Amino acid sequence: MKNYDTSDKNAVQEVRNVLDYLSEIRGKKIITGQHTQTMAQEELHHITDITGKEPALLGFELLSYSPNINYLDTDEECITEVEENRGTLQRAWEWAAKGGLMTFTWHWFSPLGGHSKSFFSKNTDFDPRQALIEGTPENTALMADMDCMAGILRPFGDKHIPILWRPFHESEGDWFWWSSKGAETARQLFRLMHDHFTEKCGLHHLIWVWNSPKAEGYPGDDVVDIISRDMYPPAYEYSSHRSEYLELKKITEQPKIAAIAETGVIPDAEAVIKDKAEWTYYMTWSRDFSLSEKFNTNDELRRLYSSEYAVTLDKLPKLYSIR
Repeated sequence: MKNYDTSDKNAVQEVRNVLDYLSEIRGKKIITGQHTQTMAQEELHHITDITGKEPALLGFELLSYSPNINYLDTDEECITEVEENRGTLQRAWEWAAKGGLMTFTWHWFSPLGGHSKSFFSKNTDFDPRQALIEGTPENTALMADMDCMAGILRPFGDKHIPILWRPFHESEGDWFWWSSKGAETARQLFRLMHDHFTEKCGLHHLIWVWNSPKAEGYPGDDVVDIISRDMYPPAYEYSSHRSEYLELKKITEQPKIAAIAETGVIPDAEAVIKDKAEWTYYMTWSRDFSLSEKFNTNDELRRLYSSEYAVTLDKLPKLYSIR
């Protein structure tokens, strides 16, 4: 395996194993992935029922682990989502026991103020620019939330379980509070978290995934392991997404590993290899995107999971074991 540089120079060997493997399969294979956000994990069971296989990568949602959820000013939809998500890291431990890859998504409820789903900028007046200024109420709240999340992530680190960590996702848009004031602010937040988690909190089991195709917001090669983007093409549009891949690669001159961090439509594995769109993994989003045939047919799902170019859990090499 080629040794792929890690953004955290003190990264555990298991992180290096994953990055070396992803680097090795570029242009040869693509890892199958699926997001789940409830204890029931209906999406995972649906894939198994349809294909007889399991994805090699499973996504977990951390929204209910946000410290500042405003239960006094919310709505039924928000409460339901929080309650259904509560405790899902138990499932992450079960997945780790299988040796599967995992990625965490954090729809981070506003650290200060806000109502309902306050990870949306429309539901909070939290100013992330102020959060970057040491000593402000916003900064105090931000750092407190970060420390709380560090504590949640630490047990995985203690067991040397590598996590594809994708904070401040979709920073090209303004719909989340962390990017509501522009790409530069989101860039600084990413760097702040990277430094805090690695240097102050001693978390060395995280693989740092940047999630935006916007070059002006790129945090820098020194704090990013993998570049990624989210995409939701029209239903049944199975392709290699080569143009989106080439656009993403422009954000850095370094040959960073690339991934489709979220998608509504599964890619075409054969096209990915043929078109030299070197996506190393993809993750289909949850609910209707994977539980029905509104976006992906069951036949296409079976075709993908049986492809010689697709890595399912049974084909994934052992990259770590729980210590």
